[in-house]
Amino acid sequence: MEKKSSFKIGNEDAIQWLKKQKDSSIDLLITDPPYESLEKHRKIGTTTRLKNSKASSNQWFEIFPNSRFEELFKEVYRVLSKNSHFYLFCDQETAFVAKPIGEQAGFKFWKPLIWDKMAIGMGYHYRARYEFILFFEKGKRKLSDLSIPDVLAEKRIWRGYPTEKPVNLAKTLIIQSSSEGDVIADPFCGAGFVGCASAHLNRNFIGNDLCSEAVDITKDRIQKIMNEA
Repeated sequence: MEKKSSFKIGNEDAIQWLKKQKDSSIDLLITDPPYESLEKHRKIGTTTRLKNSKASSNQWFEIFPNSRFEELFKEVYRVLSKNSHFYLFCDQETAFVAKPIGEQAGFKFWKPLIWDKMAIGMGYHYRARYEFILFFEKGKRKLSDLSIPDVLAEKRIWRGYPTEKPVNLAKTLIIQSSSEGDVIADPFCGAGFVGCASAHLNRNFIGNDLCSEAVDITKDRIQKIMNEA
């Protein structure tokens, strides 16, 4: 009988959650922290989906300050297996902060991948249509398919969880950087796009989010996928 993938979701501060994970116990980490510049975008009104409402980041998640990236990268590097990849979703402002901190933690930085959202968003100076995915490596690991471009086109999620990402986007990264049965982690899991992709691809998922409602959403989504398998 084929072994089904598993999942486990925590509900606490991301760094505290990572500290509880064993050294070299995770094969791939993909995450999308609620980075500091989101707060600025909300205040000046360029990110309407994060305004003060039921779907606001005020209620859904606390901003993760840039000052905590050093500790975050240190823990991510520790928990990842010897030869593995790490993908960090962020905007261009956060990328300039995160890249050197990741390198100081021991990662090799390859390049920023571009997520093309295929539709323009809010803004004033060349309206936003893309987001960065910083591609880091611990040790040496080959990508599964060298023909995949560094621009990944997937339509953005409308009217979903704040800053929710497409499951297919995570599927591409998971296929590229892991094998069936591997452990995939996301310490800021939000609505669970990484966890859902992991379940579809027969990977084991461990995730975490500070927001209990996000944890419930993620659990429900992953369980539904597993029940249909």
